[in-house]
Amino acid sequence: MTQPITTPLPTPTPHAPWYANIQRSHIVRVLESVQDAIAISLCLGLFAIMVLQLKEIFSSLLTTLRFHDITADILFILILVELFRLLIIYLQEQRVSIGVSVEVAIVSVLREVIVKGVLEVEWHQVLATCAFLISMAILLVVRVWIPPTFKGIDPEQQISAKLKVVKSE
Repeated sequence: MTQPITTPLPTPTPHAPWYANIQRSHIVRVLESVQDAIAISLCLGLFAIMVLQLKEIFSSLLTTLRFHDITADILFILILVELFRLLIIYLQEQRVSIGVSVEVAIVSVLREVIVKGVLEVEWHQVLATCAFLISMAILLVVRVWIPPTFKGIDPEQQISAKLKVVKSE
């Protein structure tokens, strides 16, 4: 009868540093699980806030019609929906979507402009808002050319491999 071949567990050596015996992959799995739990709790919290905000909108529609406040509340719900979508993408793909993040920023800024009113804001704040919106629009266009590092493609690794080939020649 042959005995199955087993690989022995690494035994701590007396001269090895204390951190040499740590199982990094196990620690990373635990930390990723904690991150997922945090993202799930944020999703549940956002969903609860959206339900409460919808209840408030419908109750305000029945009492008095305040168009300005209702528009601000609807835009707030749209921001929450986009944040919820961002968290769902994070849970599915383990990455933060640049496009959705930029969309959330744009809608948030536009909500503030609509709530306060452009005519009531000082001119330097309007210029800063315009500059911010232009930079967000540029980021939306430029993100198309950013390499997708989330699918296991590491641009730094590709560059270092090219440099190694050049040096060996």
